[in-house]
Amino acid sequence: MNDKFDFLLKKRAVAALFLGTFFAWVSFAQSSNALLPGPKPADAPLEWKQLVGIYLDEDAKHSYVLLEQDGKLLWRDEKGVSQDFSVYKGIVFPPSEGKRVIGHSIARDEAGNITGFCYLNFCYSRSDAGSDSSGSYHVNPARPVVELRREALAAQPPVEKGPFRKVDLVELATLDASIHLDVRYATSNNFLGTPVYSQARAFLQRPAAEALLRVQQRLKPVGYGLLIHDAYRPWYVTKIFWDATPPEGKIFVADPAQGSRHNRGCAVDLTLYDLATGKPIEMPGTYDEMSPRSFPSFPGGTSLQRWHRDLLRRAMESEGFTVYESEWWHFDYKDWREYPILNVPFEKLGTALASETKEVSSDVISGVGQNEFSQSERVGVNSGQIQIGGR
Repeated sequence: MNDKFDFLLKKRAVAALFLGTFFAWVSFAQSSNALLPGPKPADAPLEWKQLVGIYLDEDAKHSYVLLEQDGKLLWRDEKGVSQDFSVYKGIVFPPSEGKRVIGHSIARDEAGNITGFCYLNFCYSRSDAGSDSSGSYHVNPARPVVELRREALAAQPPVEKGPFRKVDLVELATLDASIHLDVRYATSNNFLGTPVYSQARAFLQRPAAEALLRVQQRLKPVGYGLLIHDAYRPWYVTKIFWDATPPEGKIFVADPAQGSRHNRGCAVDLTLYDLATGKPIEMPGTYDEMSPRSFPSFPGGTSLQRWHRDLLRRAMESEGFTVYESEWWHFDYKDWREYPILNVPFEKLGTALASETKEVSSDVISGVGQNEFSQSERVGVNSGQIQIGGR
């Protein structure tokens, strides 16, 4: 009798455990599905994806956005008015003021990228970076980057008054193998065309890193992972970016006099990738592009590209991140004000960051003193009366 009773109790316990696990899974799946910004649109034809972008008339007096929406191409003017745009056998037909619709031939560069479309001597010229997300937008620095780097390394971050939280940087690659890296600032595939990092690594303050891991876990059930382009950024790199960027592009880079949220280890640049294929997801604009396509609310691109951009934003915002108003890929963690500006290069952070379970406190960073740097490489943290790693 007792054996039968014990058997029934065990059976009920197993059933309760199964049901608890099942309902937890259902709840998690529903939570992930809640991230979706509506039904997923169908992908647009390749020809359309190559065409969508920002175009200027030949006098550059007016700009237009060519976009795909609900299976149609639309030509949107500066007032936000959209009209149908047609393509037939390689000829495009933008709206015209008269009743007659005029076909324009597509212009391409030597690599086959679309640069505009023309009729006789009149052209609409493309002003964005195109559809290849594997390549980066480029600027032409006013001075050589080597010279800018030398000056930035010799400079000092702005002095701040604390108190601040203890520095606790975590290397993102250690959190989850499904978090991928594409740290372009460690390569020549970035807007300066030359490496500015000596190592392809990414770090965040522990609370931000843990929040990012939760985002990754929420995205997995819907088939996506996070691809990290940048996170913690030493202050001297922010100064290089600022000094190298022309005036019209300053909106896309941080002023070193104020410091960047990247410098605090509380900002991350990222996109989505497809878990099944490992390929980056197409967005309305490319990473680090200095054009209106970078704005989180840019109306262009295709329906699917905008859907993916909105999915990334919803996922990040669900865990305490906020998108930067000028860059769809840049997200700031909610507690960024509580951390100091840092100016320690990756290779000087110490072996304590080899694992996410090890901490880098301000005590560890203070061990990186000026004796480890040449006159032109003094870097550190300024925090009110505290100045670590330099004078």
